[in-house]
Amino acid sequence: MSRYITVKENRDFARAYRRGKSCVSPVLVTYALPAKGMPTRYGITTGKKVGNAVRRSRARRVIRASYFQLFDQVKPGFILIFVARGKTPYVKSQAVCRAMRQHLTTLGVISSP
Repeated sequence: MSRYITVKENRDFARAYRRGKSCVSPVLVTYALPAKGMPTRYGITTGKKVGNAVRRSRARRVIRASYFQLFDQVKPGFILIFVARGKTPYVKSQAVCRAMRQHLTTLGVISSP
């Protein structure tokens, strides 16, 4: 079994949008919803405003790579949704990782360094 579990159901995305806490930056939007007794799951959303299919795929790859870098620091028991913004496919992956670290720290998903 993979240690990275994805969110696939629309109801899980909708519940995270409705009940979860969020952080916003020009590069990324992060939603976090506590899910006690479950492993941490993540989902990535890219809308058409991000660009064509190539740009949306790059945005997803960069967000996924950033999450994999921070995964060992993430506490169990959360549903995390990452939403790509218009700038996401144009910035370096370090900028996305920095924004993600700041968001997850603010939301209490990882402890501050």
